Amino acid sequence: MKKSNKFYAIEEKYGANNYHPLDVCLSKGKGIWVWDAEGKKYLDFLSSYSAVNQGHCHPKIAMAAAKQMKNLTLTSRAFHNDKLPLFYEKLCKLSKMEKILPMNSGAEAVETAIKAIRKWGYKVKGVEENKAEIIVSHNNFHGRTTTIISFSSDEQYKDGFGPLTLGFKEIPFGDFDALKKAINKNTVAFLTEPIQGEGGIIIPPAGFLKKAQDLCRQNNVLFVLDEIQTGLCRTGKFFAYQWEAGVKPDGIIVGKALSGGFYPISAFLAKKEVMDVFNPGDHGSTFGGNPLASIIAVASLDILVNEKLAENSDKVGKYFVSKLKALKTDYIKEVRGKGLLIGVELKNSAGGARRFCEALMKEGLLCKETHDNIIRFAPPLVIKKNEIDWAMKKIEKVFASI
Repeated sequence: MKKSNKFYAIEEKYGANNYHPLDVCLSKGKGIWVWDAEGKKYLDFLSSYSAVNQGHCHPKIAMAAAKQMKNLTLTSRAFHNDKLPLFYEKLCKLSKMEKILPMNSGAEAVETAIKAIRKWGYKVKGVEENKAEIIVSHNNFHGRTTTIISFSSDEQYKDGFGPLTLGFKEIPFGDFDALKKAINKNTVAFLTEPIQGEGGIIIPPAGFLKKAQDLCRQNNVLFVLDEIQTGLCRTGKFFAYQWEAGVKPDGIIVGKALSGGFYPISAFLAKKEVMDVFNPGDHGSTFGGNPLASIIAVASLDILVNEKLAENSDKVGKYFVSKLKALKTDYIKEVRGKGLLIGVELKNSAGGARRFCEALMKEGLLCKETHDNIIRFAPPLVIKKNEIDWAMKKIEKVFASI
């Protein structure tokens, strides 16, 4: 019996049935490569949903983490520590934002943003208590807490989890006219992804973010972007919104690659006026901003900058997209993306994306479907053109054989 089968059986016996993974059991990772329990090697084309932009087990992050683990891992925020300020300074300077509030998971950072936005609405803008509204985009994905699923347009995310949280208004993604109509005296923010990742790598119309930002400013509404999946060099810029000139959000939510895949680290970044609504006791986290997380985040950010991963993502991503668009097949409806965040939407006649992902897995390439008909390709940003060529041979073979 394969080693993997033993692990599958244990997981099925004791684990909740809340995921539908491919039948591969991974035990080792290095750079763009991972190995299963039997020793078979795969090219990772998902990057843990963009959490390992720096590649698996980057030695510089591992070294920084190991050193810190021998000194101090956790203080809680009851005390200061000597690593958190370095993290604050590094990320604020890179993002050109004034203030930061660190958390652990991406969903926690989104919840933090929502609390900051609402309190700003009441304390600064002067919205009547409990009347604040946040505008969100259709087809969004911001996490899975009860409040966050309350403004999801995917009914599965809500099924059985009510009563849900009020105070959100949904508009079509990238629809400026709808945004204009949705704003009223109680609107406190427009919260959106600059590119929808889980939604299928959906890119808004050119110029939408700048127009949306300007409209928000005219109406004293905060413009807040969720860059958890699109940020930190994934799309070929440090943040995805930087593809549009003149855009500077009032708040940015980050996570995933902030840790290089080593440890849950996230943060809400905002201008001073927004972050200063918090008082001691308003919000917090036992592990948020701990010294181990802080030193890992600093190392992860240094790698993104020093190894020029945004530039590599842009260059290699354009090369990969050109190869995908040249693929001779009747199954592909559209190839779209920025940098190394790429979606291949299949025609309905293709029979769903999962069977393509399963076939690619057998060929040594790991990716995952989203929204039934879309294959998401998002390899670590350290990938090179010759490794894209290797992957394309596998992709060509699968599309020719299915």
